[in-house]
Amino acid sequence: MRLSSALIIATTFVAAAVVAIVAANFSVKLIEETSEIGVREALDDSGATWAEVQADGLTVTLAGIAPTEADRFAALTTAGTVVDAARVIDGMEAEAVAAIRPPRFSAEILRNDAGISIIGLIPTSTDRDTITDRFAAMAGAETPVADLIETADHPAPEGWEDALDFALLAMEQLPRAKVSVSAGRVAITAITDSAEEKNALEKSLKGAAPPGLRLALDISAPRPVITPFTLRFIIDEDGARFDACSADTDKARTRILNAALKAGMTGPARCTVGMGVPTPSWAQAVEQSIAALSKLGGGSITFSDADLTLLALEGTDQGTFDTVVGELENELPDVFALAAKLPETAAPDQGPPEFIATLSPEGQVQLRGRLSNENLRNIADSYARSRFGSDSVYTAARVVDGLPADWSTRVLSALESLSNLSNGVVTVTPDKLSISGNTGDADASAKIAALLAAKLGEAEDFDIDVTYQEKLDPQAAIPTPQECQAQIKAITDARKINFEPGSATIDAGTLGTMDDIAEVLKTCGDLRLEIQGHTDSQGREEMNLSLSQARAQSVLNELRARRVRTSTFEAKGYGEERPIQDNDTEEGREANRRIEFWLIQPEPSAPERQTTLESIAESSDNGAQDGNEDAAGSNASEPSEDATE
Repeated sequence: MRLSSALIIATTFVAAAVVAIVAANFSVKLIEETSEIGVREALDDSGATWAEVQADGLTVTLAGIAPTEADRFAALTTAGTVVDAARVIDGMEAEAVAAIRPPRFSAEILRNDAGISIIGLIPTSTDRDTITDRFAAMAGAETPVADLIETADHPAPEGWEDALDFALLAMEQLPRAKVSVSAGRVAITAITDSAEEKNALEKSLKGAAPPGLRLALDISAPRPVITPFTLRFIIDEDGARFDACSADTDKARTRILNAALKAGMTGPARCTVGMGVPTPSWAQAVEQSIAALSKLGGGSITFSDADLTLLALEGTDQGTFDTVVGELENELPDVFALAAKLPETAAPDQGPPEFIATLSPEGQVQLRGRLSNENLRNIADSYARSRFGSDSVYTAARVVDGLPADWSTRVLSALESLSNLSNGVVTVTPDKLSISGNTGDADASAKIAALLAAKLGEAEDFDIDVTYQEKLDPQAAIPTPQECQAQIKAITDARKINFEPGSATIDAGTLGTMDDIAEVLKTCGDLRLEIQGHTDSQGREEMNLSLSQARAQSVLNELRARRVRTSTFEAKGYGEERPIQDNDTEEGREANRRIEFWLIQPEPSAPERQTTLESIAESSDNGAQDGNEDAAGSNASEPSEDATE
């Protein structure tokens, strides 16, 4: 009986175990199928149809080739939203990606009083040592150079070397600047000490830029200090115009010019933005004063700091004058002091006494008219000679009585004003000072207006009619390197540079040619110039190389002796290696014995002919027949200038 009970109990346990195992296998199978189907459906919905799903117990394995690494990661994330991410096994692979793109080569160069730094990525083919050596030469022994350059072993992109060479050349002219360099592009941000220096620097950099280079210039100059802060606006029979215009901000300048346009001014006007304004209300006061002058129908307003003078036209209605002036007095900011004048109608007479000074285009000055005493005549004559030259002044003024007490001040102020012109005339009367003429200084009108307001007082009447002519501007008159090229070529085409036979001594008959070249170079400003010496093939090669170097140096020395600035010039001899004609004929040897002047510019990325200061090549047909290396071959990219022994 006992055995039967034990057997029943054991049988029951075995049966329960079998049932549990069967139920567990069924549950696992159900979980596998559920997980696999759920994950596959989620992947299909997300667009990952390339993924294969296989469930094994509680784990889910993903297989297949993903288009990208991002797609592989997205598939893992999607599967993790269906089953526990810890149960997902990654068996996927990603397709091979495209070859890595070459890096973007660029460099940032910063130069200031603290030193020079360069940071960026450059090709290994770029001569890094040459770059750092040039920066060290710019900085000097006492100034540090920070080299933060990285290199990459990839080919240099087109335009990279041109851009980098130009950046190095530009940085030599820029003591305070930032230069950004990339392939085919250079961006320069710099600060200069004056507007004149800014204009000259922009002209120099644009002229030196190689063809095809994209150049972005952001060169700033400090605002000038204007003392006194001057503005003069006139409305008369010739129209509305500024003799002088000053503003403290760009916004104020716009307001002032718009007010002038409303008052009848036509065309552009010059208005200088500077420092020294007496009050932030300057633009408001100018606007109100121009509007008041327009209501009067003509006259002038003159500001000298916070002192304002309004001078109406002769014959202006008294009632209108009183009304307009009264309104302006009430509108003006408190800091401004207004002096208003309505000239009385003059009775007919023989005319007022006057003093006249004229300045001719040749620089000759004549003083005529009336002076109050002998002492003033001597002072005026001496002052004019100090301003215009002792041999350029002719005084024919006479001494008369009855002139105003301030006559001497008016006369000397007139002469000082005239010195701002290239040619013109100034007339002084008891009630007015008038000056007219031509100048090469774009700011001459403003300077004269400020001078007369300071010397005579802002309440005095003066008339300025000065015309700016670019051809008289010494800055604008500086020729471009290409213009210098044409001038020197014309000289050497007419008269060649000769040397004594077998010597580096310039022939005495050629010294006149050197004089003419020196005069041209003195007007050209700073040029980077290489003076090259060349010989024919007679004699030993080493001797010819030495002779060509000595001759190039002799030309450089002759230019120095004529006070030409040669700090950016180099002398180099090339011997017989660059003939331009056949050395088998006397004519060819004569042509090969020469001096060439080259503008030093960054090397172009592709071989092309450089700019020359002179070419002695024959016509292309003759050059082809004679084997002219200047028309083809290794010298095709090199400019040259005629010169012979």
